Amino acid sequence: MLELAGIIILGIFAQWVAWRVKVPAILPLILIGLAVGPLWSLWSEGGDKLIAPMYSQAEEKGLFPGQSLFYFVSLSIGLILFEGGLTLKRKELRGVAPAIVKLITIGTLVTFFGAGLAVHFVMDFSWSISFLFSALIIVTGPTVIAPILQNVPLNRNVSTVLKWEGILIDPVGALAAVLMYEFIVSGEGGFEFSSHAIVTFGQIILIGLALGSLAALFLRYLIKRDLIPPFLLNVFSLALVLGVFVLSDLLAHESGLLSVVVMGMVLGNLDVPRINEILSFKESISVLLISILFILLAANIDIKDLMLLLDWRCLGLFLIVILVLRPIGVFLSTIGSDLKTKEKLFISWVGPRGIVAAGVASLFGIRLLGELDDAEYITPLVFMIVLGTVLLNATTAKLIAKLLGVIQDSSNGILIVGVNTASKMIGKYLMDNGRHVVLIDSNATNVKSATDEGLEAFAANVFNDSLTDRLELVDVGYLLAMTSNSEVNNYALRKLRPIFGEKGAFRLITQAEMKIDKAALPGEGLFSYTDDFLNISEVARDYPYIIEQEIADKDQLERLISQMSNIVRSIPLFLKFPDGFIDVIPLDLANLELPEGSKLIYLGKPLAENVVESV
Repeated sequence: MLELAGIIILGIFAQWVAWRVKVPAILPLILIGLAVGPLWSLWSEGGDKLIAPMYSQAEEKGLFPGQSLFYFVSLSIGLILFEGGLTLKRKELRGVAPAIVKLITIGTLVTFFGAGLAVHFVMDFSWSISFLFSALIIVTGPTVIAPILQNVPLNRNVSTVLKWEGILIDPVGALAAVLMYEFIVSGEGGFEFSSHAIVTFGQIILIGLALGSLAALFLRYLIKRDLIPPFLLNVFSLALVLGVFVLSDLLAHESGLLSVVVMGMVLGNLDVPRINEILSFKESISVLLISILFILLAANIDIKDLMLLLDWRCLGLFLIVILVLRPIGVFLSTIGSDLKTKEKLFISWVGPRGIVAAGVASLFGIRLLGELDDAEYITPLVFMIVLGTVLLNATTAKLIAKLLGVIQDSSNGILIVGVNTASKMIGKYLMDNGRHVVLIDSNATNVKSATDEGLEAFAANVFNDSLTDRLELVDVGYLLAMTSNSEVNNYALRKLRPIFGEKGAFRLITQAEMKIDKAALPGEGLFSYTDDFLNISEVARDYPYIIEQEIADKDQLERLISQMSNIVRSIPLFLKFPDGFIDVIPLDLANLELPEGSKLIYLGKPLAENVVESV
């Protein structure tokens, strides 16, 4: 009981530490696992681990007897891969730049064949182990890229490439590793092109694709027909994923992982009501499982396995992967793209391997141990690549970015909390003026209305959604809370200001604040400081125009703002300076510097005939 509780506590503690210091969670998780596992055995009496995942009957110590650890790891990886499959959207693949598509095709092939050849000739491993290893280290993954991008304000080109590569390659790489492993086991332990291996491999592919697709369609049918009550939706989908995994393995041995990946990918690309609820729940389950899983897997490594890494060939393999294969893959994939050489160099440097690589490697390592020569190297070698790349990239990314000059000048992206008529109009105006704008809302219908109008938006609940891992927000420096609920607006500022409000965090004032003197209002008020959500919504409905009004001096600005407040149905929004930069209107105009050629941006009824532009 003490060991099990300790793993959960340490796992969540590691997640918290990762959040605080802005590093990928996998780094502290694996380090803690190594500390309580193989490293602890170095100084403990009798060489025992503090946490022993595998139960030893002779020592009467350990958490999982027999094949229990194997089953737990299998089901956990299945759930993690299902959640990863849910995030892969077909429209995202169509919309990305050609360089990103090439990175997940050409780059993947370079890593797969290059690493396979390197392992075979450098480590002198069999072809089966060599190419299984190469398939495992394909993925970078958003969970390891996101904290790095959040900590390093990269320019738009670089952050976009790294973001979408991580999102798209995660399930692709997992699928490649699963297929490679299943081809190996279909040959009954050897990498043989026998008729039996081909037939078995075909059965695995057929059942994985068919069962995964049918399960996704079945769940969609149940949800659309309201045959699952809301309080059971999340746990029912969890049970169905586990059921599909087990049934698939019964029909074709080792096909479960493929089935759940396919199920997630198909479900994520269907029009499924309340899909965001399922995804949010699966994310929470994944965080818990990852926290437990990687401490267990790292602790399960024996000190003799770590000693295998003292071989100089392991260092040579690591250097080949990061200094040779990654740059070759990146430069081949970006031929003819708009990326500059310095941007390609930085992308070549940042390629941390993630949770899928470490988790699937441990699973396959356990399964193949004793069946294939050198199988004991799989887990420690992949952990070496994961830890090495994460540690190297997390500690050097900012320095390399500065040296190469790929850091953006400032974080001028804008996050708008709340999707409504006014926020969509404002977001569209800002986007048309060169600002990166992202809208979030807990209502999926509202989000869809924004995306249908060409805005970037996604569903999120500020009370329980972790937005720090959302790669869409890496360049955000302004936060505008514009929901109809003042509690949500206030909470959004308290929670998100330190992360996304470095340049400024603002909210709509409340109905109660409209009644107090303007000078007594907090500086975080938004727009006119005299209009609440109801006012701005009515103006946006009756006069759906955003207008640019030239202003000669500060006195004219004050008169216009006063006129809007007392006479006409118009609401001042922003100030636009001669260089095109748009900023919020400060509460106190006394210290405002207003260069010649500045404009007042307002929403609503035109004030005069000398309007410069109407949107």
